[in-house]
Amino acid sequence: MVPANQTPESHLLATAAAATTSALAAASTAETRAMLADIGIGLTKAQALAAPKIFQLAHHLGERAVVKLLVVILRAFVDSLRVKEKPDAADLIALADDLARTYSHDSIKDIILALKEARTSGHNFYQALDVGTLYKLIAAYFEQKACFLENRHLDQKATGASQQAQAVQLLDDAAPRLLAHVAQQIPADHPNAEHLRQKLTITNQRARRGLITPAQAQQQRAEARAATQRQTRPDWKAGPEAQKRMDKRHREENNRLMNGNHD
Repeated sequence: MVPANQTPESHLLATAAAATTSALAAASTAETRAMLADIGIGLTKAQALAAPKIFQLAHHLGERAVVKLLVVILRAFVDSLRVKEKPDAADLIALADDLARTYSHDSIKDIILALKEARTSGHNFYQALDVGTLYKLIAAYFEQKACFLENRHLDQKATGASQQAQAVQLLDDAAPRLLAHVAQQIPADHPNAEHLRQKLTITNQRARRGLITPAQAQQQRAEARAATQRQTRPDWKAGPEAQKRMDKRHREENNRLMNGNHD
């Protein structure tokens, strides 16, 4: 039984530390196999990918401790199969050492999941299991993992492209609101307030019809914003004749914008 204050992983590590490598490679126990089965419950490639890497464990625990862990895992798998011919202790130790070096940037949980999938996939061992077969089973898992990572990368790229398209659409949808916001910022007492609002409306309409490019529309909006900036002159007010001339000039400019004519 695993103590209540220990996880299966920590108990497995303690089990490996309490015995010699040779003893661990010679035989497994029902308790060890149960611990590994517990670790494998619901285990996925994504979880195995997120687990500490073998080289990281080797750095913290030592290379020999990692090899002993792999020996425990391999021995438990071999003993779980009802085959007559099985690898001996020396073979399993050599395989564990090779796996620690070959898959140093993968995790112990990858190895556990690889063997779990091999055992539950219906693979026929024909009453015999050798080190070569074990290695092929584990290598096949890592080929599948490579495909899994490639597909996940493609999914992430597709999701990113979709999010980018949504962002562009949001900007397009927000353009009328931005235009209205700019129009609302035009001071009500500005002498050209009505003209500037009309100019922004015309710019928006022409942009929607494709009569001007987005860059031209942006430039015209920027010009409208710039036109709202003026020095405060509370004593200034256009006379009646001057106001008429300004109104006429504004109407002519509006017509020019609507008709697409340029001076």
